[in-house]
Amino acid sequence: MRGARRAAAPTEVPRQVVPRLRERRGCSRTVVLRPHPRLSLLIHRRSVLVALVLLSLLFVVMAASASLGQTYLSPTEVWRTLRTGSGPYDLVVNELRVPRIVLGALVGAAFGLSGALVQTVTRNPLASPDVIGVGHGAAAATVLALATGVVSSPGVMPVVSVGGGLAAAALVYVLAWRRGMQTGRFVLVGVGIGVALSALVQLYLTDSELEAAEQVKLWLTGSLNGRGWQQAGPLGVVLLVCLPALAWASRAARPLGLDGDTAAALGVRVDRVRLGLTVLGVVLAATATGAAGPIGFVALTSPQLARRLTRTPQLPLLCSALTGAVVLVAADLTARTLLPPLEIPVGALTSLVGGPYLLWLLGRRTAVR
Repeated sequence: MRGARRAAAPTEVPRQVVPRLRERRGCSRTVVLRPHPRLSLLIHRRSVLVALVLLSLLFVVMAASASLGQTYLSPTEVWRTLRTGSGPYDLVVNELRVPRIVLGALVGAAFGLSGALVQTVTRNPLASPDVIGVGHGAAAATVLALATGVVSSPGVMPVVSVGGGLAAAALVYVLAWRRGMQTGRFVLVGVGIGVALSALVQLYLTDSELEAAEQVKLWLTGSLNGRGWQQAGPLGVVLLVCLPALAWASRAARPLGLDGDTAAALGVRVDRVRLGLTVLGVVLAATATGAAGPIGFVALTSPQLARRLTRTPQLPLLCSALTGAVVLVAADLTARTLLPPLEIPVGALTSLVGGPYLLWLLGRRTAVR
């Protein structure tokens, strides 16, 4: 009996050793870079690989979008037109397709980043800028400007929609504040504000003239048709200006994956970090909405797809941006070529695909509970 016990003892693994083994296996997935003694960077190997694959896929989708359409162009002809800036296909490539493709990539990246930031703050995969009223605020501001006649120039409409989205998100944040920002209350208040603003938009569409209602409906659906460098330029500037803030966000968002009390015990100012991440996400979402309209489900699905690809504990910002860009450019390509010569608004296509995904995600969360 004693010999049997001694022989069986080495096969038993204490429970305390299992987490340590998992930690060691997890550490092998990351690399620490020290370009300076006071600066260190923690890089996840799989995230870098996924980012490179997504970047290559984005290039392929953009090239296919530049070639395909009612007028098919070979990649060689597209490259020759881009390089020379002239030729028989200059109008199709340089003025119609390429600006639209670049805008789609920028809008998708902005929505992907915004969704990742909002879902990090709320710790809820069902949350998105649409849920907290950004899209509804932008739509209500646009409708109010058109109804009152304050704005008559179409070029000013993106500025109005950005202001409306920021105002709606600020109202949601103020109403949800109760001695701190509670994520559950934040989402519920955002849903309520979004429903109220959506009712105002529907009231305007009911009482407005047919031409004005059709214009607003097209914008509310979300479309890249007829848009180009005029909308892509301001959005690109906003993304460049937000790069330092995004670098801070990628580091500040890691402790928020823990419980609020645990993060506070580690010295993190939870409320300030949440406020900063929320403001950054709202600015990106509102600017993207002003450029292309409220395109649904891109901000909701992109961060979750990126997280499943990278298998990281937190939502990866870079891969979320690249995933959003790939999704929106591919959706716009499908919307342009699915039923020629009819061009489906890209927002209608993303909503059609995103609806079943949302139902699947709701069912999955219910099964887990």
